[in-house]
Amino acid sequence: MSSPTGPANGLPVRMPRPRPTGRHRRPEPAAAPEGAPALVLAVPGAPSAASRGLAEEIISIGRSELPGLDARIGFLEGDDASEFPSLSGVLSAVAADRTARTEFARAAGHEVPEQSGPDAVVVPLLAGPDSDLLRRMRQALMDSSAAAELADVLGPHPLLAEGLHVRLSEAGLARADRARLFTVTTAADGIVLATTGGEEAVQAAGITGMLLAARLAVPVQAAALDQEGSVAAVAEQLRREGSTQLALAPYLIGPEAADGLLDTACKEADCATAEVLGAYPALGKLAVAQYTAALGIPQASPAH
Repeated sequence: MSSPTGPANGLPVRMPRPRPTGRHRRPEPAAAPEGAPALVLAVPGAPSAASRGLAEEIISIGRSELPGLDARIGFLEGDDASEFPSLSGVLSAVAADRTARTEFARAAGHEVPEQSGPDAVVVPLLAGPDSDLLRRMRQALMDSSAAAELADVLGPHPLLAEGLHVRLSEAGLARADRARLFTVTTAADGIVLATTGGEEAVQAAGITGMLLAARLAVPVQAAALDQEGSVAAVAEQLRREGSTQLALAPYLIGPEAADGLLDTACKEADCATAEVLGAYPALGKLAVAQYTAALGIPQASPAH
């Protein structure tokens, strides 16, 4: 058993590995500037333990990308009296915390400059644009007492195409790596890229779809889960163009889609489906990238 000060006698002591030097040395991650605004991840959909766990995992990755980051979670449909705080409530709390820190520092005799910039940057937990959800997020910003800025959604981006590829390969619907000389007997020869948010979201998903098509070397067409007949029409188009084994790739993180939408879409398209993106690690990187872009903080772009 370990003692409070170290391992028991006889057990090996794990020493930190020396950092590599030279041009192959991995750079230290940039740190959030002192007093930087909070990153508030805006989670759409009905709050649940699953959506909170997903958001916490993305936030954890974000903190590893930008040490010192003040990151919080606000639920678009949250209730401040519950374990799922509302987006407007979280923003108001951020503003109150920032004011309290300033007053405490001044009371301690420290010279504190006047606050500038927003109290928080709200990053939507959305792969693509959804005009209704974004409108409601803007309303939450106005309903709070914080000076907050709404960042862009996470896509389109090559990392999301990578995530879609991974989810398809996990479901046995695509090769994990085109360079490997083996076949997947259930691999799809046409992909329906399903999203929510209407026509604007479909157009944005189409950009990521082109990147996914280049990775898989099969046709990819975007469709709207929340528009009746859209998925079936795209599936029929792919079949007319020669695809015989279709797969549905949800261009979704998860909480933004109403229950049952994916099941209905699979029945309409008569095809198998991959899982949603969920807590794919790149989402944490993209959330931080949108945060730093909104603030103009220099940071390396996420790797493609």
